[in-house]
Amino acid sequence: MVQQQIQEGMASKTLTPFRKKLKTPLIKNKITVLQINLGKRCNLACTHCHVEASPKRTEELTPEICNQLIELIHRYPQIQTVDLTGGAPEMNYGFKPLVEASRLTDKEVIVRSNLTLYFESGFEDLPDYFAKHQVRVVASLPCYLEDNVDKMRGKGVYNDSIRAIQWLNQLGYGRNLDLILDLVYNPPLPFSEKFSLAPDQAKLEQDYKMFLKEQFDIDFNQLFTITNLPIGRTKFHLQRTKVYAPYLGFLERNFNSDTVEYLMCRNELSIDYRGNVYDCDFNQMEEVPAKSRTGEPLTVGKLLDVGSLDVIDEIRTASYCYGCTAGCGSSCGGALI
Repeated sequence: MVQQQIQEGMASKTLTPFRKKLKTPLIKNKITVLQINLGKRCNLACTHCHVEASPKRTEELTPEICNQLIELIHRYPQIQTVDLTGGAPEMNYGFKPLVEASRLTDKEVIVRSNLTLYFESGFEDLPDYFAKHQVRVVASLPCYLEDNVDKMRGKGVYNDSIRAIQWLNQLGYGRNLDLILDLVYNPPLPFSEKFSLAPDQAKLEQDYKMFLKEQFDIDFNQLFTITNLPIGRTKFHLQRTKVYAPYLGFLERNFNSDTVEYLMCRNELSIDYRGNVYDCDFNQMEEVPAKSRTGEPLTVGKLLDVGSLDVIDEIRTASYCYGCTAGCGSSCGGALI
């Protein structure tokens, strides 16, 4: 713990505060995306997981918060996308009710799936359920090579992921226009100061598509390259290997002001399983709550009380925001530019 505090202190001394790097305050636009973290229950415990989810975690959505979220989804037509994440979102309370409320109101639904859950008892219906409700599947496959995936996610995860994608393909995912399947690439965690940004997204997408088609007859829509932000298990790894401060410095040196206009936090609200509101998923994991114009932390209940989603002026930032603005930028939808 002392060593971690020393590393964080070093980083704060050498790093330009993110808010000072910006020419103007980071302002919210109209809210169109609701990203909901349903809980920390997961059948995997990936080394890079910023949520620190695992099979041992039990935190999840409550019926009360679920009902409030359903009311929010029904009340505000400005919400275009409901993005469900976790943990494995499908394992946590409220997943199907939120999917069905969103589809009933003609909203796009994204599920951030680890793919392997489909082979667990009680979850075998998920691929058919996704297809029935035209849920957009965004699936983690941090490399197209087996060894790299199993190192990050656990032994056997690659083979299960390939089988799951083939299953989704058989249902029409990645092949029919209304059944979207996207894959997510994460760079390997660094063990030294030889850092690198995510590869060019368009080129890597072609590499993925060529390899997976030739080897497994797999099709998918898009590849998203996502930077490993220094929070959660990634942060713990960086601290253990004593490269936490250098990694933040690397991200700052690669800051690209052109990405700021497209940051995902500009038009989304991130909601945790307790009903608290954040500007983004990363602020949620670091427990940096979004605040109203009067400086009050927000909850789903308060949003319902005030009758508006657009109650935040300035987005709260931190040093890890450099991860979203380095190089071509990074978001839950991949590269920004």
